[in-house]
Amino acid sequence: MVLAPYIQKAYALIGVSRRTGGNQFRHCMATMSILIDYHYIDAVILKASLLHDFFEDFPEASDEDILSVHDGDEHAVLALVKELTRKKEESKAQFYERLCQFGTLKAQIIKCADVISNLTDLHVDVSPAYKIKQNLILYEKYILPLARRVNPDMAHEMEDLIYTRHQFIKMFEKKGLFKKIFRRD
Repeated sequence: MVLAPYIQKAYALIGVSRRTGGNQFRHCMATMSILIDYHYIDAVILKASLLHDFFEDFPEASDEDILSVHDGDEHAVLALVKELTRKKEESKAQFYERLCQFGTLKAQIIKCADVISNLTDLHVDVSPAYKIKQNLILYEKYILPLARRVNPDMAHEMEDLIYTRHQFIKMFEKKGLFKKIFRRD
């Protein structure tokens, strides 16, 4: 399996920072690593995971960027990346609902790994409590049930990460730490 051309395409995301720190390239690499950790050694899944945020986070991206790879998987990878791309008119909830109801199994698997990566990066010292809570609510409502269907082991990891994030929020709120960290002077 040749991943290098897709990694090279994902380099475009190095300049896109994440609110939680780091950059989108590292997030996409982490998503792919999570898939490998769960034994998903499917060329199209791994290649698409590297570019799952490509169109959302790199406005200059085009279909041709992916189709130019010419490795025999490029059309399937493009279709999967587009399926994983939130439409401009969709809220996160609408996007998750669409993916849960109508998404292909490959897209759903990648989304589960993506959310595990997002949860790993969701730290109470970086994001305000309301933002963390919004994400946790959406993950609990849409992605966790999806993960239970797709891969119970991924669901178990997700449950643990969601639980610890809830516990951190409670602890920080109880001690008033969010106000100290996110105070605007």
